[in-house]
Amino acid sequence: MSKAVRALLLVLAAAAACSKPTLRVVDIQLGRSLNADNSVREHAAAFTPKDSIYISVLTAGKGSATLSVRWTLGGRVLDEAKKPVSYTDAAATDFGLKSGWGFPKGEYTAEVFLDGQPAGSRKFRVDERR
Repeated sequence: MSKAVRALLLVLAAAAACSKPTLRVVDIQLGRSLNADNSVREHAAAFTPKDSIYISVLTAGKGSATLSVRWTLGGRVLDEAKKPVSYTDAAATDFGLKSGWGFPKGEYTAEVFLDGQPAGSRKFRVDERR
């Protein structure tokens, strides 16, 4: 192996060792309440019109990004929220869907995005019974 090839391999190995792990979504939780660390305390996929609805986006890795959630009912966008985040380890970022008059019955979707790229979704329903 030539000195030039050996030097190139050393540079590539050093660059790989220095590369930072990137922030990534590892789970999406949906529920009625949150823990102190912003993870979901009470997981659920069915809600009543008066329930609180939360989604917690669990991430791993190190880095900065923008997390966002798009809440829809029957394809109609109800709300979109964005949060800039910067983490050095595993973390949970919470989002809530709010309604002062109660949620209409139906099938909902919460779509999660990491820097504008789809990272997953959760479907849920609102009905009189859970």
